[in-house]
Amino acid sequence: MSLNDLAIDVPHAAAGAAAAELRAALGARVHLPGDPGFDGARTPWNLAVAQHPFAVALPATAQDVVDAVRAATLAGLRIAPQSTGHAAGALAGTDLSHTLLLSLRELRGVEVDAQARTARVLGGSLWNDVLESAAPHGLTALHGSAGDVSVVGYSLSGGLSFYARAHGLAVNAVRAVEVVTADGSLVRASADEEPELFWALRGGSGAFGVVVAIEIDLLPVADVFAGMLLWDASRAVEVSHAWAEWTRSAPESATTALRILHLPPLPELPPFLSGRSVVVIDGAIQETDAAASALLEPLRALGPEVDTFGRMPAPALIGVHMDPPEPTPSATRHAMLGELPPAAVDAFVAAAQIPGVFGQELRHLGGAAARRPVGGGAVAAVAGDYLVHSLAMVPVPEAADAAAAAVRAGVAALDAWQIDALALTFIDGPGADRATAFGEASARLRQLKLAYDPANLFAAARPV
Repeated sequence: MSLNDLAIDVPHAAAGAAAAELRAALGARVHLPGDPGFDGARTPWNLAVAQHPFAVALPATAQDVVDAVRAATLAGLRIAPQSTGHAAGALAGTDLSHTLLLSLRELRGVEVDAQARTARVLGGSLWNDVLESAAPHGLTALHGSAGDVSVVGYSLSGGLSFYARAHGLAVNAVRAVEVVTADGSLVRASADEEPELFWALRGGSGAFGVVVAIEIDLLPVADVFAGMLLWDASRAVEVSHAWAEWTRSAPESATTALRILHLPPLPELPPFLSGRSVVVIDGAIQETDAAASALLEPLRALGPEVDTFGRMPAPALIGVHMDPPEPTPSATRHAMLGELPPAAVDAFVAAAQIPGVFGQELRHLGGAAARRPVGGGAVAAVAGDYLVHSLAMVPVPEAADAAAAAVRAGVAALDAWQIDALALTFIDGPGADRATAFGEASARLRQLKLAYDPANLFAAARPV
């Protein structure tokens, strides 16, 4: 049982008094049930999750967040910090009826220090915001595969990028965190300031407060060799085995993924994707064009019908994985694999045919992603050389149970090769054992949670 499952000791005020407290402190920045903006404010990016909080606050400044935390405390409410709601599925099992959902979607902004190669990023900012600000300086970041994901939520929960095998997890690029703690104080945590809190936030994030800004290191990368190779899914067995063999000797400069996708016949999809099942290899290779092309030759020899690998501006890497650009109802599940022998590849390909599975994915990890750097936080590396990820669409609420069963089966097909580890950013549903992702940091995280949030004010999507 996590601390998120325990009731806080502060007694709840009457609903009317609690609402009045929030109105007085936040004015129009709080939405209560029945208010015109309430339904829109409570809806997360993952449309398959229906959130029913006591109220939703939409702060635009750090002071708004301070006011919201203090008002919620006085009103006897808990607080659930949320940037975009990509990971809202992880809150699906948490009762929010006595909780203020603190949505940071309006707290956005990026300041780049080109000389120091750092960026200060406000709590609701998206990766697209960072890339747009960093690119004019020839810089980029350890971003994920979707531009509309929150920088804070992704980074402080680990963050697996297409640079991960060469540069490690994105959380290790975090240099400072500005957070509003349970007593309503705005605190800056870094290696030199509040080091214990800084350690906990790098992995524990929303369980310890509301993060209003982070400072991150940027990469001196203006362009990158990246893209995708695509075949019809009838080639899935051949391509999957070839990719698995290729990854066994691929250098750490190469971070790639293999996916089998079943795409609906939608007009917004390009003709080469609409209504088809395909197998795709995508990713980035931090080498010269000649070296990267030579490395890809065994895969290109399989004759892909689409080959977009080549030199591109660094910001374009965010679109290579083709993550959905709009809020999407979905169910997902993942596991970490210690190895990928031929039998595991066969199991992966077979699992992609499970009814309801929209996409079955393998990500090649290891390298720097598996090495814990000196001075790392609670989460600083992820064990395993591969990650298996299963995805199902939830077009209507009634399809949620079937989708959840499909992704469970998709991942369970590779049980024989799974190891005792998880990647926090891929946990998007209730019931996962977060202690598996925190590993040896779990006990210390729980002790620090009791020290910094003894009343269990914060209901985190990824509780400690």
